[in-house]
Amino acid sequence: MNIGEASRLSGLPPKTIRYYEEVGLVKPARANNGYRNYRERDVHMLRFLQRSRSLGFSIDEARRLLALYENANRKSEDVKQVASRRMAEIDRKIAELESLKRALVELTEQCQGGGGPDCPILEEIAGGSAAMHARD
Repeated sequence: MNIGEASRLSGLPPKTIRYYEEVGLVKPARANNGYRNYRERDVHMLRFLQRSRSLGFSIDEARRLLALYENANRKSEDVKQVASRRMAEIDRKIAELESLKRALVELTEQCQGGGGPDCPILEEIAGGSAAMHARD
């Protein structure tokens, strides 16, 4: 099947499929005319990649998971380790976002939001120099 059909069946845009081929995640056969020829197995791998990426795995992690998926001798602990590392990274990002939210809540509570020019949000972003610039 051509890339358009593989795209339709996998739910991935052709550009993404070409990128996955470029980075070596999928290797479709080539017809005599040079066109890509995707098989059912390729579409299955594209769906696998699409799902792994939707779960937040990086390209390298998706590559690792794909290698484990294709390895009949894999150890489930290896798969769990990849997923556990991803969860730890997600937890780190959540903590970072919660910290950013707390800082923004504090700043927005300090801002009167009226018609005047004073704004603690801008002063904080400017590192305290906004008030000095407003006076110039």
